[in-house]
Amino acid sequence: MKIDLDHVLGTARSWLAQDPDPETRDELAAAIDAAADGSGPAVQALAARFGGRLQFGTAGLRAELGYGPLRMNRVVVTQAAAGLARFLIDTGRSRSVVIGYDGRVNSDVFARDSAEVMRGLGLEVTLLPSALPTPVLAFAVRHLDVGAGVMVTASHNPPRDNGYKVYLGQDDDGSQIVPPVDGEIADAIDAVAAGSITDLLRGTDYTVASSALLDAYVAATAATVAPPALGPEAQPKVVYTAMHGVGWETARAVFAAAGFASPTVVPEQIDPDGAFPTVSFPNPEEPGAMDLAIARGVAVGADLVIANDPDADRLALAIPHGSGSFRRLSGNEVGWLLGWRAAARASEAGTTGTLAASIVSSPALARVAARHGLEYRDTLTGFKWVSRVPGLLFGYEEALGYLVDPEVVRDKDGISAALSLLSLASDLAAAGSSIAGQLDAFAAEFGAFASGQVATRVDDLSRIGEIMASLRSTPPTSLGGLEVLTVTDYVDGVEGFPPSDILRYDLTGDARVIVRPSGTEPKVKVYIDTVAETPAEAQRLVDALASSVRPLVS
Repeated sequence: MKIDLDHVLGTARSWLAQDPDPETRDELAAAIDAAADGSGPAVQALAARFGGRLQFGTAGLRAELGYGPLRMNRVVVTQAAAGLARFLIDTGRSRSVVIGYDGRVNSDVFARDSAEVMRGLGLEVTLLPSALPTPVLAFAVRHLDVGAGVMVTASHNPPRDNGYKVYLGQDDDGSQIVPPVDGEIADAIDAVAAGSITDLLRGTDYTVASSALLDAYVAATAATVAPPALGPEAQPKVVYTAMHGVGWETARAVFAAAGFASPTVVPEQIDPDGAFPTVSFPNPEEPGAMDLAIARGVAVGADLVIANDPDADRLALAIPHGSGSFRRLSGNEVGWLLGWRAAARASEAGTTGTLAASIVSSPALARVAARHGLEYRDTLTGFKWVSRVPGLLFGYEEALGYLVDPEVVRDKDGISAALSLLSLASDLAAAGSSIAGQLDAFAAEFGAFASGQVATRVDDLSRIGEIMASLRSTPPTSLGGLEVLTVTDYVDGVEGFPPSDILRYDLTGDARVIVRPSGTEPKVKVYIDTVAETPAEAQRLVDALASSVRPLVS
């Protein structure tokens, strides 16, 4: 397709005129000069940067840092802030917002821009006092009873990414946005983007939250567990890593307030550092991300190695596995254990309620709920759905997200989940058992479940649509030697779920395969779940299904 150079240059120069960031201004100015000289690659590169804009959705915004409307930068963030403010005003919601940020590059800058623009539009604005975990922001939305919350974070994305996550307060109870609100906010952002951010008024008289807000989160989170069953010296030995994120100071305060000994830390990863120097991908799920923490665990003879992701809304756990080695538990395994604990506590207290998990998480939690006389609910992927389940007692998703006390935070919280695991491990140790022993007890009680994933990363996003279309046009009749009993296509909405690009295959032997595009990365993801008499047999079935499905999504 022929590129209209004059149009591209005009659009780029208009963007340059409103960009307040010296770094992205210099990058864009150099790109404009190169394209103006008529260099083919330079023209194509500039045209690609202005060939659309980031789409605001239920995950907010998330992208690599850089100039132009398809990257995260001060212009895009200012437009988003003004659009969100206008949405709150136009819909008659509370004209109040709390804003948080993590330790990534420019997170603090984006947060201050948002505070100034929203204040300039007349909102009451509270900015968190420093880089803090996402769960603190989610807590603050409810604690301060504001209309909305903004967290500047890209969570566990690659180092050069940043993002913008939105929560709604009051009637939405501090949960993340869901349709149709995301579309309404996107429309408001587009209206702002039609003009220049230089025309927006700014206000600097916003409120910076005091330490009392963080103290309230620490106290409320510490109160979610009983006092430890063992004294500090007798408690399981724990190694903790913040993975260069913002989790440590808050986690340390929570553990201490609840009566637990301070963990041994991974010093290379304990302080916030947006460069993430020791990990190429700061996601505890990624191979190698926990290597330093596990090495530390081996060195000190730890009973548990726990990791928060950079904004501390996720949690990973590893336990000793033979001499001098550790095994990282899957998100499903941690979800089973925490869900079983929540169900048992509900039964002891005579409490009713619901356990919930995303549909790509293991079906094991449904068995736990049934055994304890509780309701169970599957949700679409994402905690924006899990957190909204009525009567929720506990919810999780396999991507290391856990909601252990909905009365404190209506989102996944890696700090409260870590505290729950410390409490569980202490109780088990007092009874002469361990996390490994509890996993064996779970299999004996509910069946041996196993789960696995296959992921295909693409360079061309159109390939994702092609893969899903191929599966729909030629559905498999068997996978891994198991017969496909039913195929459920969520594209038009089924079982109370809104339309979603998800395919589910139910197989003989209660096995299950689910295929969907990733919501945050250029991937097609396949989720495999099996149950058998023994863990070894369940894992064998997972491996066979993975081998069978991999060619279908390549």
